[in-house]
Amino acid sequence: MKALKTAALAMAIAFGANSAHALEVVTPNLEGDDFTFSVLQLALSKSAPDATFKELTKDRLNEKQLMSRVQSGDLSVMWSGASKDKDESMQAVRIPVMKGLLGHRIFLIKDGDQGKFESVKTVDDLKALKAGSGTFWGDTAILESAGLPVIKTVEYANLFPMLNGARFDYFPRAVNEPWGEVNAHPGMNFAVEKNVMLVYPSALHFYVKKDNKELHDLIYEGFETAIKDGSFDELFFNNPYIKDVIEKTDFKNRTVIRIDNPNMHPDTPIDRKEFWLDVENL
Repeated sequence: MKALKTAALAMAIAFGANSAHALEVVTPNLEGDDFTFSVLQLALSKSAPDATFKELTKDRLNEKQLMSRVQSGDLSVMWSGASKDKDESMQAVRIPVMKGLLGHRIFLIKDGDQGKFESVKTVDDLKALKAGSGTFWGDTAILESAGLPVIKTVEYANLFPMLNGARFDYFPRAVNEPWGEVNAHPGMNFAVEKNVMLVYPSALHFYVKKDNKELHDLIYEGFETAIKDGSFDELFFNNPYIKDVIEKTDFKNRTVIRIDNPNMHPDTPIDRKEFWLDVENL
């Protein structure tokens, strides 16, 4: 009897210790981030299956507020496009959450200008045309570093009348963006260019506090496992949003022009092909 009581006590102590150390992950407001959160859940289901999640707040926080909350420890994790300031102030989980999809750019053009792009096959061909972009956007620096002519303006809204007025030839957009912008400007006769896709490395990362090695490693290891066992690809390619983007973009019938992104962190795993979208084999 005494042995049974001792064993029961040991089990109770062990259970209490495990409960006390159960991983709780505090996230930003999740509205509109269903896919990214589902990737986080998948990764931690592989490495920390008992992890629980809670939102810090129902309010939408801007990027600087999110960074501050991660640095203070109020937030366990945030997700955002890679940048020098985030890489310096937080710890990145260096696997691209969306397979680099946001670095795949197609063009908003004037309806009737498709002929300008039919013979565009290389970056040198594209240099004969002018892009429009935001003055302070990271994408602008990438375009300019490749030698592409860029007409700039501070305000996003200004780019549409500038394109309509032929101040430039094309407005590079993430593959999910241009159709909505065509519909939002019915009086300007815009179209989505059909022939070209500009591709450069671009990563949306999970970021954690600099000294939170435990959470960093759990997310990384779980993410690696999900990639290796195929569950991440299953989640990615079956997501309705991703499926819609791939169908509309018609990746297979576009000329892919690749340029470098000089702003990517040197530790970005560009050579890990399984981390990135393989547009040639979609």
